[in-house]
Amino acid sequence: MSSPELSVASGRVARLRSIVVSPRAFVWLALGSAASLYLILITGATVRLTGSGLGCDNWPGCQAGQPFPEKGYHSYIEFGNRLVGGVTIALALVAALGAFRVRALPRPMRRLALAVFLGALAQAPLGYLTVRFHLNPYLVISHFLLSAVVLAGAVVVLLAALELRHGGTEPLVPVELQRIVQLAAVAALALLVSGTIATASGPHPGDSSKVRRLWHLGSAIYVHAGATAVFGVCFVFALGYLAARRARSPRLFLVSAGVLGLLLVQMAIGETQYRTHLPWWLVLIHVSVAGAVWIGIVALAALFRRPLSWFAPAAKPAA
Repeated sequence: MSSPELSVASGRVARLRSIVVSPRAFVWLALGSAASLYLILITGATVRLTGSGLGCDNWPGCQAGQPFPEKGYHSYIEFGNRLVGGVTIALALVAALGAFRVRALPRPMRRLALAVFLGALAQAPLGYLTVRFHLNPYLVISHFLLSAVVLAGAVVVLLAALELRHGGTEPLVPVELQRIVQLAAVAALALLVSGTIATASGPHPGDSSKVRRLWHLGSAIYVHAGATAVFGVCFVFALGYLAARRARSPRLFLVSAGVLGLLLVQMAIGETQYRTHLPWWLVLIHVSVAGAVWIGIVALAALFRRPLSWFAPAAKPAA
């Protein structure tokens, strides 16, 4: 490369390095990444529950020599999920790049934003392997759980962006309660794991053809109920603490109560779907609410440790 060309290239690199993303803009980037990751969780579940897992039997194109679907609604559902996955990867990339151009964003959050992008990107080859091995249940479960873990990271990045934009405050609960909510988040992850196992053991294996089940449905539901009990005990204890001291942070109590409301709805849907022999559309609602509960408990675990300024105690008026 000649000297003038080298100078032009150096100038372009310097201009790129000089780009600064404002905290306000980064909030929107982080929100877009988190929202798309929640959407891909739902569209992925739709693929499984409608038996569209092998609607496209090739990757990345739908059929051999044909990138677009042409075999019926199963192929359109599967291909639509792939399109949403592509948009999700793009939004996660933009958010990761933006994280490195935001001044004062903590380095761990920049790395986490990058990890979110890499996790979203890893879904592509994992999706290929899932199709290649004809919906092996372990690969299907890994596909879903990776989405859940990456979504949790995106939620934490979004909260960091909001803290940078609006400010934070000192923790409002003792360390012991922070740990209990963190345990509830671990139990919520166990709920997702056991829920995917239950789905893999039930009537929705992911394809209209015969795909082997992972386990016995009754045993899987028993484990899922046990994880629900552990999560419920931890969460109700934390909510009771906040209720007794809600004057200190009424907004944090209201957010926690909202998550409890979602959990109760989730439990009602779970009982109804079991008694109605697991119709796919009701299972999809169950998965969607489960994703919302997962977002809520991850957000609470983060807010208990680093609350936003919105949750600070109201200042008492001067006498």
